[in-house]
Amino acid sequence: MMRSFPDGGRSALIESFHSGEEHALARAISVVEDQAPGFEALLDELRPSVGRARRIGVTGPPGAGKSTLTARFARLLRNEGHRVGIIAVDPTSPFTGGALLGDRIRMAELAIESGVFIRSMASRGSVGGLATAATEAADLMDAFGFDRVILETLGVGQSELEVAAAADSTVVVLVPESGDGIQAMKAGLMEVADIFCVNKADRPGADRLVKEIEVMKAIRAGRTMRGIPRHHGRIAAGSGSAELDVPASDEEGSRSEDSPSVWEVPVLKTIATEGEGIDELAASIDGHFEAMRATGELEARRSHALLEQTRRILIRRAETSTLRAWKAVEREFLEELLAGRMTPYEVAERLNWEK
Repeated sequence: MMRSFPDGGRSALIESFHSGEEHALARAISVVEDQAPGFEALLDELRPSVGRARRIGVTGPPGAGKSTLTARFARLLRNEGHRVGIIAVDPTSPFTGGALLGDRIRMAELAIESGVFIRSMASRGSVGGLATAATEAADLMDAFGFDRVILETLGVGQSELEVAAAADSTVVVLVPESGDGIQAMKAGLMEVADIFCVNKADRPGADRLVKEIEVMKAIRAGRTMRGIPRHHGRIAAGSGSAELDVPASDEEGSRSEDSPSVWEVPVLKTIATEGEGIDELAASIDGHFEAMRATGELEARRSHALLEQTRRILIRRAETSTLRAWKAVEREFLEELLAGRMTPYEVAERLNWEK
């Protein structure tokens, strides 16, 4: 049975929420992020209003310029009349538990604009995981009426990639200093990318990184030699360089000629600080959404995300109940464990509440 707010304040919060009061949205996200009593009841009651927003993931390594790119993209969306919610996932300070990168500081000018709501979330490792909390925060922004929700994460860990994978479209942002496309694939970025964006493209090495990403796309698609002259050398594994002359990517936002129903992942170049390439990025994101909708991939992707969210909620509940039960008995087993009379595995077996 759903828990309720201890002071009966859920109804008042929901009323303010539906009235469009942003402080109610901020409080609702805090309730969910802190897993305050009744947070699932709050989410459950707001669920009928969820499902209208497009969710866009922006991920990549530190220093790729994701915050600047996100701010420029959000401003373009606002100019088009969209309401934009941004969830900026930061690494956690080991000392304060707060976010280290301070994305809201970088987006301060954007944050004061009407129709934009920015929330930083620290990867605190709370029960249930970062992906669950960020997805639920996106649900709240969706229910509040934002028709575009951007999830900006560091693509350096599994939880951040899970956040990106929960989006309708995911943009992987790299810079020439990020290393070659092989390293991007090893980091798991290749798997979640719907669009590659080489930012800070005015720096040396940008064109080479574009080629390297194109090579890795070709390898994954099984067409490594198509259009590649044989006299053009080879990829030096682990060297961070590629001398292959690969064919130019298909037109941005287009699908492969061989597989009309398959999205051809574009590789774009941007200079976010100057606003260059943002229009092309927005067009590709729209193109990807329309391609998914036309092929049924959008429905399939959202269905998978819904099942994955349900699975994580079940795991969170199991973890919460298990931790609560363990806290009540852990002192009873400490002496046995210290004396070596029992092992952690024996304790876990005895306390297996699933039996």
